Amino acid sequence: MIDLDFLERLIQAIDQSSIDSIEIERGGTRVHIGKTPPQTVAAAGAPMAMPMHMAAPAAAPAPAAAAPAAAPAVEEAPALSNLIDVTSPMVGTFYRAPAPDAPAYVDVGSKVGEGATLCIIEAMKLMNELEAEVSGTVAEICVENAEPVEYGQVLFRIDPS
Repeated sequence: MIDLDFLERLIQAIDQSSIDSIEIERGGTRVHIGKTPPQTVAAAGAPMAMPMHMAAPAAAPAPAAAAPAAAPAVEEAPALSNLIDVTSPMVGTFYRAPAPDAPAYVDVGSKVGEGATLCIIEAMKLMNELEAEVSGTVAEICVENAEPVEYGQVLFRIDPS
């Protein structure tokens, strides 16, 4: 069980930081604290489907505009209208392969089907596989291997055609 005082201090710390969300597990209890409401809800015990979002129309404000000035320029580049942005569902570390000596799950130009593993995001020592929700071709990989990622950061762009 997680101590209530610990949770209150954690909420205050997250509220005062640039972190958007965090997930903690202690003694069999898992708590997710986030500033932004979740985009998808998975049934209890079901594998968590990682959200993929369509690229925003040019007239709509891009989520990357709220990112700190130190954010990579790739986030601020406008997405092409036919590409689907695959965004990070959590804060963590991005890994392109299941192990340092293993080949990458996908490369630019790789054909992927719905449910194909694109990468791993490590958060709180938990390895979370990010799966494609559409079939298509990987047009762009926006993050370098072993780089920290933020919630909502664009990781891949997939061409569904």
